Amino acid sequence: MVTRVVAIAMAVLSPLLEVAAMVIFAKLPAEWLPATPVTPQSAVALTFPAVGAFLLAHRPGLNLAWLMSAGGMAAAVSDFSYALMFRSAADGELALAGFLRFPGVIGWALCGMALTSLLPLYSPDGRLPSPRWRPVVVLGITALSVELLHLMLRPDPSPVGYRYPAVIHNPLQVRALVPVNDAISAIAWTGIYLSMALAALSLLIRLRRADPVGKRQIGWPLLAFSGYVVFLIVGAFVPEMTWLAIGWATLIPIAVAFSVMRYRLYGIDTVIGRTFVAVGLLVVVSAVYFGVGTLSSLLVSGYDQIAGLASALFAGAFFQPLRRALQRTVDRMLYGRVGDPRVLAERLTQAVRRGDPAEALTSVVSVLRDGLAVEGVAVEVADGEPRYVESGPVGPDPREVPLVWHGEQVGRLLVGQPGPRRFPAAHDERVLATLTPYAADVAHAVRMAADLQRSRERILTAREEERRRLRRDLHDGLGQTLTAMAMTLNIARSRLKNSPDAADALLRDLRSGMDAVTGDVRELVYGLRPPALDDLGLAQAVRELAGQASAGTEITVEVEGDLTGLPAAVEVAVYRIVQEALTNVRRHAQATRARVVLRRERAALRLLVGDDGQGLPEEYRSGVGLSSMRERAAELGGISVVSAEPGGGTRVEVMLPLSTTAAASTASTAAAADRRSVGSAAG
Repeated sequence: MVTRVVAIAMAVLSPLLEVAAMVIFAKLPAEWLPATPVTPQSAVALTFPAVGAFLLAHRPGLNLAWLMSAGGMAAAVSDFSYALMFRSAADGELALAGFLRFPGVIGWALCGMALTSLLPLYSPDGRLPSPRWRPVVVLGITALSVELLHLMLRPDPSPVGYRYPAVIHNPLQVRALVPVNDAISAIAWTGIYLSMALAALSLLIRLRRADPVGKRQIGWPLLAFSGYVVFLIVGAFVPEMTWLAIGWATLIPIAVAFSVMRYRLYGIDTVIGRTFVAVGLLVVVSAVYFGVGTLSSLLVSGYDQIAGLASALFAGAFFQPLRRALQRTVDRMLYGRVGDPRVLAERLTQAVRRGDPAEALTSVVSVLRDGLAVEGVAVEVADGEPRYVESGPVGPDPREVPLVWHGEQVGRLLVGQPGPRRFPAAHDERVLATLTPYAADVAHAVRMAADLQRSRERILTAREEERRRLRRDLHDGLGQTLTAMAMTLNIARSRLKNSPDAADALLRDLRSGMDAVTGDVRELVYGLRPPALDDLGLAQAVRELAGQASAGTEITVEVEGDLTGLPAAVEVAVYRIVQEALTNVRRHAQATRARVVLRRERAALRLLVGDDGQGLPEEYRSGVGLSSMRERAAELGGISVVSAEPGGGTRVEVMLPLSTTAAASTASTAAAADRRSVGSAAG
């Protein structure tokens, strides 16, 4: 209770003293008005005690808040003392004015000690980074104490924020300090600046070692103190810009409060990142521009336009690479390794290399969840297996990001709500822009793996169905027929001596049955492989198909290249695709002319079937025939495209890769020979 009362008292008294000081300054005669009646110390007196009291109300033992309250109160006492000093001097009471300078100097020293030296060291948690930083505390206190003692004892008036009139003398002056006056001041201020630099360095070290939440927590005071120092330096060289330092000083306690209370810490990422990148670009590009401009002016003296053009070109060339480098640096500084999209991409690449597509998809969602710091990430793959992989809950209303692979959407990425260590939107967009293409590649691989598995299953199913059909035909049809023929032969033998006429009738029936068996065998062989391929070759077999389908349609066949020695599977696929395509021409195209082109290239066989018929309807669905052509091409690793001819009609284009290994050729030749043998035996 006492703590809150004291804090509130300082929060109320400090701005009252500062306002009173401003009123006194405003009523001074023009000849006694100081050059800078309002300084950053004025902003400190108005804001720091109020924020300190707010923090103490929530965390009574926070020494950081006491530093803010005490520093702001000291600033108010200092300004009020200076105002009374000038008022007394203006009224002719010079002796009183000389003594009033001491509380002003003491308040200035206490304010500087609390806010410029100790506050950065104890931000944001009220503790030093480690015991090794205690010498920095001692250095800051000692340097300010030496300067305070020097200001109280030096013989001439010392401007600490104000320009003293020469008539105000120091009643405690020590004349013996005159020879070493400047040396003492230089040593003291060197210690003050060094302690301030080390205090800022402590924040940088904290930032580097902290976790993502801690980095954002430290980012607020780091940005506040850094900006204040920058504007303070600018104001020293350009007095008209001092108001920037005054205005920025009012933001320091607010930034510290955000840091301590951990309120909306994620906003500092974007502020620091863009500030860092903007300042870096401004400094480096300006240096390049003016450096190249100066060099160009020396080399091409008298051609200012050339120098300016060269400067602009060089600066423009540096801009984009520099922006990317600065952005990567600030990402690594704020978020560590998880903040660098390139590191995340490398992690994802290694994970993808170590597993199959399904495992890689799990790695994708894990890396994305870690890189985006969200509660959950999921990937949904169209026609994939698995179709859905999730890492953490994405919630009822996740963000959807399409996964596009070469212009085709292969799935979508679902991003859940931000987690406790949330990142800013700009960082999330950079991570998504970098990792989404990798996710799309993996999703495409999952789809291809699923397509391959389904294709294998279809091939296996088709093979087993074909075996079942052959078994049924051989067992139920051909087998029973042969059994009946054997029984007929036995009966004919038994009747040959006693009843030759009956035996002759049985043998005639047996001969008719053998013709039926021959037909069944031929049908079986034709089902395995069209006989025309072995009897005529692929080119002539296609011409025979064209002749059979040419009723009312003029069909030409063009062959380019040598079609001998093709793999058996390729020959069958081409024959069946041509057969299906010409059937569609005869039944649906209403064409007057059609052409079939077979072209053998170095590593592929290309097939074209085109007509001048009515073409494809605007909206059509692939039927059994088109699907069959596409599947036959896909089984051999090829592609089949059905499109409209430019002048009307339909165009079927197929590309089948060819195996050039001797083993494949030998196997194809042997298989063809076996089928020819079966066919010859059947004939």
